[in-house]
Amino acid sequence: MSGNDSGAAPAAQRGRALGDARKLEILARAEPAGLKKAAEALLVSLGDVEVLASRTGLALLPREDTVTGTLFHLGEVMVAEAHVRLASGTEGYGAIVGRDLERAMAMAVIDAAIADDRAPAAIFAFLAGEDDRQAAEDAARLTRVEATRVEMEAF
Repeated sequence: MSGNDSGAAPAAQRGRALGDARKLEILARAEPAGLKKAAEALLVSLGDVEVLASRTGLALLPREDTVTGTLFHLGEVMVAEAHVRLASGTEGYGAIVGRDLERAMAMAVIDAAIADDRAPAAIFAFLAGEDDRQAAEDAARLTRVEATRVEMEAF
């Protein structure tokens, strides 16, 4: 999260331009150490942060049947979730797959800072960088999956 990078300002602009849902998607998949470091940097400027919820539990994983369009539950997945409130009353929420409560809490703190319009440019640059990293990771995964594709002809 260094502000000395020449690409930091354009990256921050890209991060700021992301939609709210996309920002949360990026935070939920963010690299844990970077996410926690970004949230830690915010805590001093945010002041008191009230923790409303911090817990792990099982959540049902819904999927849609592609033929009938009906929803069914594929199974359960462990999630960690955190819900925080800033002194201003603004709330933030974080939920991630797994048991890492610190990661969910970091996500909630960043979400609250963005919602309260108190997130510095470094947070938006972090979001843009994570968006790029995740896109590259997804492209690499798709390349590996495509390598296993088998073409079948109907007889």
